[in-house]
Amino acid sequence: MVGAALVLVLGLVASAVLLSLQKDKRDWNKGLLSYLQFAYSCFIKPHERDRAGETGQQHALESFYRAQASVYDATRKKLLCGREDMLALLASQLKYRESCHEISKPVWVDIGGGTGYNIEAMNAFLPVDKFFSHVYLVDLSPSLLEVARQRFARLGWKNVSVICRDAREFRLPGANGASNGGADIVTMSYSLSMIPDYYSVVDSMKNLVKSDGILGVVDFYVQNIVDVSCRNYTGGVFNRHVNWLGRAFWRAWFDFDRVNLDAARRDYLEYKFGTIISASERNYLLGGIPYYIFLGCQKEITSGQSSIEMLNATWTESPYLSAAKHRQAMSDAVENATPEIKSKAYESAVVNLSSNLPLPSAFYQNHHYRIYYNDQLPKHTQFKDEYIYAFNWEDPRVDHRLLNINSEDVILTITSAGDNILDYLQNSPKRVHAVDMNPNQNHLLELKVAAFSALDYDDVWKIFGEGKHAQFRELLIGKLSPHLSSQAFQYWLEQTDVFTSGSNKGLYETGGSRVAIKLVRYLFTIFGLHKVNDRLCEASTLNEQREIWPSIRKVLISRILNWAIVKTEWFAWKAAGVPPPQRNMIIDDYLKREGLSGGVKKNSDVSGRAIWEYVVDTFDPVAKDTLLSNDNYFYYLCLQGKFSKKCHPTYLTPKAHKKLSTPGAFDGLRIHTDGLNEVIARITPRTLTIAVVMDSMDWFNPEEDAAAKQAQALNRALKMGGRVLLRSASIDPWYVKDFEANGFSPRRVGARFPGSCIDRVNMYASAWVITKTAEIDGETRPKPERSSSVEVEALTI
Repeated sequence: MVGAALVLVLGLVASAVLLSLQKDKRDWNKGLLSYLQFAYSCFIKPHERDRAGETGQQHALESFYRAQASVYDATRKKLLCGREDMLALLASQLKYRESCHEISKPVWVDIGGGTGYNIEAMNAFLPVDKFFSHVYLVDLSPSLLEVARQRFARLGWKNVSVICRDAREFRLPGANGASNGGADIVTMSYSLSMIPDYYSVVDSMKNLVKSDGILGVVDFYVQNIVDVSCRNYTGGVFNRHVNWLGRAFWRAWFDFDRVNLDAARRDYLEYKFGTIISASERNYLLGGIPYYIFLGCQKEITSGQSSIEMLNATWTESPYLSAAKHRQAMSDAVENATPEIKSKAYESAVVNLSSNLPLPSAFYQNHHYRIYYNDQLPKHTQFKDEYIYAFNWEDPRVDHRLLNINSEDVILTITSAGDNILDYLQNSPKRVHAVDMNPNQNHLLELKVAAFSALDYDDVWKIFGEGKHAQFRELLIGKLSPHLSSQAFQYWLEQTDVFTSGSNKGLYETGGSRVAIKLVRYLFTIFGLHKVNDRLCEASTLNEQREIWPSIRKVLISRILNWAIVKTEWFAWKAAGVPPPQRNMIIDDYLKREGLSGGVKKNSDVSGRAIWEYVVDTFDPVAKDTLLSNDNYFYYLCLQGKFSKKCHPTYLTPKAHKKLSTPGAFDGLRIHTDGLNEVIARITPRTLTIAVVMDSMDWFNPEEDAAAKQAQALNRALKMGGRVLLRSASIDPWYVKDFEANGFSPRRVGARFPGSCIDRVNMYASAWVITKTAEIDGETRPKPERSSSVEVEALTI
């Protein structure tokens, strides 16, 4: 890409040289000639001598811009990418604040605004002449400012002032903002990289931006990931790294025009301001030029919008720290420090404040849902920017029946795709702690929460019902961004083609589990079963469905397919998300049922039969007892690649949208990116009432003590009578005894035997509700007392 950019620009330069030698008059302001004029001014035209009355920097700017001022806007449209995105992000933040009654008639200062393009472009998102009380365009180039004056005269806007002044010397007039402490928004669009003394300009903006104002910057950059590897306040480093060749080439290339791409400019911004949103992008049309968008605020916040103001409450069951009044509160907390439980956010805040650094970006978000985490740790980067599950594989109907969630419940649950969490929230529990080690699973939950907070039902349905939305990128920037953490925004900005590309099926054919779903689609194509599949998913009665099923079954549950693919460990883990320990539990159950010794466990034929029978016991009862067309949305989704208006999760109903889009609907949600035990360890003992651990304990190695440690941790966190809901691929999971040994009474509430359904998914062999009946001190624990029989309550589907 860099080579292509070099060839393109050299061609423009050569054309400019040839045309400049011709004597006839040409209109350089139109079409290709404007680009040739641009190339001539940038790469050929010599710099002029100083003019009277011009400062050194002003002369440098005028020498560069005077000859091309009239073609500036026409030639920068494709080069200066991200300007509209930055403005749309700012407009979205302003609209959100206006809806919260936090601003009215804001003041905007555009530093280095040149021709005024940004101000006119903002009008696509906000009515500039009505929304802003006043707009100041500040630049040092008279030639560009003359274009701006003509622009605003044409538009007839009376609330825009064009000012030729050094940015460091500009002060707001007293009548329009000084009395309120500064401007509500300050923007810099591709100007910071052209200012030699950028330190003093960034420092001056600290005084120009109001205490609760926003700074928006878009500019070129090059940076090595190593430069920011130890910083926790950058708002994420997704896509930030530029390779050595790119760094060397773009620095040298832009140096021709005195544009400086050194990393320190972006670094200093992030040091002086708190990060609201940070994103790193590439202009691939012109060779992949790196640019960034930064939305920041004063790092010393004195007031905020967070619903939680009590920073000292770091040892409650909600380990969250508010940025509001954080300095005084942090001082109090440090002075009164006790060996109580502290959140990771608290610990990071203490370190940052003691070093005069901004807090992590999580402190500067509009919402408190996402708890701070270090996205550069190997335990998070191991997932390589991919979630495993795009939808949940646990039936929430059963969860509700077993748990009877109410407004007093404090729930700890694994995030997965977040579907079941949205189901739980419809019962208005006091708190839901969503936990997942994979940050991308939490990005998916954040996106769903943001969608309910900002979008109407039709848009939510398109994104999560159909898995596709042609305007997803516009919605992400213009509506969803104020409700997302910086990391989640970066992630989905890079993944917009998931929802917009015409070459894929959308959201539900992404993630690690897409392999199995795509395999089904390929098989249907090879064997000509698409029409049969459609009939199966449209069947109106169980009898009709049972008649159609054998045509599908002979392909999906064939012994050849099982031998070639399904029984392999690779397929189990990569496609179905079944780790080796869980796979071994399936095989062990088969051996017990068949009366075989453990010595044949490694026999591939035996293990293959075990997996094949497990698959048969999963699918056959589902086809026999659950109606796919209007009730079993799990398999409808797998077969169709999307939900239907008749068959979908409860959270996608209009009724659920009305409840979840109500202000404050997610106030009780906390999203933790960490291991389950690490989160439990930072929650006050005896505050949880429910823990939903799904099938996560199947992943433990029976030869280690991880299961026992988790049982102990859950005992410590749960109230007396608190319950653990878990599912397992085994009919009698080995780790139940670890719960019995640590103050719990287990009860198997569902068992899947051949020919029966445990729930609509039917993917697990058993479900358990494990109730805390005794306290343990972590040292002395009750001896295991294994009952001779296990109570079983049939699950209804």
